[in-house]
Amino acid sequence: MKPTSVTAVASPPTAAPAPTRAWSRHVVPGLLLVLIAVLPLLPVPEFWITQLNYIGMFALVALGLVLLTGVGGLTSFGQAAFVGVGAYATALLSARYGLSPWMGLAAGLAITLLIALVLALITLRMSGHYLPLATIAWALSLNFTIANLEFLGKYDGLLGVPAIELFGVSLADGRSIYYLIWLFAILGAIAVRNLLDSRPGRAIRALGGATVMAEAMGVSTFRYKVIVFLIAALLASMSGWLFAHVQRTVNPSPFGLKMGIEYLFMAVVGGVSSVWGAFVGAGVFKIIEDQLKELLPRLLGSNGNFEIIVLGIVLVLMLKYAPKGLWPSLQQGLTRWWPSRPRERDWAGAAALPARARPQAGSVLLKVDKLRKQFGGLVAVNDVSFELRAGEIMGLIGPNGAGKSTTFNLISGVLSATSGRLSFAGEPVTGLPSRQIARRGLSRTFQHVKMIPDMTVLENVALGGYLRSRSGTARAMLRLDREEERRLFAEAEAQLRRIGMQDHLDELAGNLALGPQRLMEIARALCSDPSLLLLDEPAAGLRHKEKQALADVLRQLRAEGMSILLVEHDMDFVMGLTDRIVVMEFGTKLIEGTPAEVQASPEVRAAYLGTEH
Repeated sequence: MKPTSVTAVASPPTAAPAPTRAWSRHVVPGLLLVLIAVLPLLPVPEFWITQLNYIGMFALVALGLVLLTGVGGLTSFGQAAFVGVGAYATALLSARYGLSPWMGLAAGLAITLLIALVLALITLRMSGHYLPLATIAWALSLNFTIANLEFLGKYDGLLGVPAIELFGVSLADGRSIYYLIWLFAILGAIAVRNLLDSRPGRAIRALGGATVMAEAMGVSTFRYKVIVFLIAALLASMSGWLFAHVQRTVNPSPFGLKMGIEYLFMAVVGGVSSVWGAFVGAGVFKIIEDQLKELLPRLLGSNGNFEIIVLGIVLVLMLKYAPKGLWPSLQQGLTRWWPSRPRERDWAGAAALPARARPQAGSVLLKVDKLRKQFGGLVAVNDVSFELRAGEIMGLIGPNGAGKSTTFNLISGVLSATSGRLSFAGEPVTGLPSRQIARRGLSRTFQHVKMIPDMTVLENVALGGYLRSRSGTARAMLRLDREEERRLFAEAEAQLRRIGMQDHLDELAGNLALGPQRLMEIARALCSDPSLLLLDEPAAGLRHKEKQALADVLRQLRAEGMSILLVEHDMDFVMGLTDRIVVMEFGTKLIEGTPAEVQASPEVRAAYLGTEH
């Protein structure tokens, strides 16, 4: 059967961006890498090398904050404490016990991982202002613990930290350790970039404001919060290891709350959601801070930490005039000369993703038994019962406030029921979270479109295939997941073609009009290959011809064995599409029947027209 498609004319397709000039894509980054490599060999002042060493170490911490705060939406003021853990671990083992600094690195990462895991499990379920306050609390606690332990030297710290040796070569001076610092920093940036362009990366990008949608696609958002927290902590610990062997001594001062705030400042200034912004922010902060320390005392005629005042003013101005940071602002300015390149379509011929077996036609797929939801004294859904059979399209209609979307949220696990029972495909699912119900073959769209606006349409839809793929964080960071990514994008493109949005693949989802956004949500839900598709007002924002084409697509899905439950206010759309309809009023099931029976019902007319029945 030839797939039917919706012609998405609600917003004109964006013209494909012109290919980026080859030299801007490859030559410029290559020249920067060459410059970084040869700079220590040139007769530049030692001060420059020292500055670049600190910028590289600071950038490692800021990279973690890009992932944790900028992408994951989890604000942390405590990263300096993890820097301290890495620094003290290697200082203690190498200076006091004579072990190799590389053993110190391994020990520091292991201790950091353990501490970060405990803190993550305790604090990451907090939301709002409680999480930043919790990070301040444990940052202060770790810092004061280090400062009061006798075997760590208390406030005096540890002296005599040896230099790192690599293949018998001592990295004792700034020019020699420079290469190791920047190797760590660049590899860290590449790993984070790889991660964000992957299956787990799309799940991580949903943490910043689309967690309900991600959970409905089968993503454990708490698990990914823990993952990004651990990665950020490990990057900070690596920076601390390098810091200890650059300074050759450690004490608690550089690992306090003040430095934790400064690391966050670097990430925000450079671009808190941008990988390369971490380097820009670290560079701008370090250079400005050092220059202000010399300039301000001369201008003011007295000594003091005046640079903190100026940096605070700079941050306020940044938040007002360049809220996304310096690097994104620079990128935006450069796109007029060097437009961004669309994703390379390298998935032609990719193997299909695993398909779900369809239930037997006519069997009971969804059973809702006396479902009830109370919000305090308000009964939003009042003992509603109905059954949906495999291979049919059922409509759920009623006036505004009838409880339709709440019923959807109860069925999909977004809300937990006060009482009643739910079964799906013969299994009880009452009380299960939405991600576990999604694993059983249910997918949905939302009344108010939920998406990740700064991801492309293709990437948003690919998130729907999360449960049909397996690549994890480590494989993504090492770029070992490319074959599976090609399969995911092939499936995402196929679903977008099915609904007529093939011309919008590389457009940012946030730039779409409401109608195409709803179609994109349907494509994302279809990408999960569900047995039951829940559509919450799918025709809202669509033109008449688009609605007709969407109805044809839904009929085709029914013919392929998919079951559909939809909420919709367009009665012509519902009556011409559904096999059976459930009508709700004030949270109660009013009537159930065929479209003809519902249209003939005086109770339904009364519910919509407001007359007594």
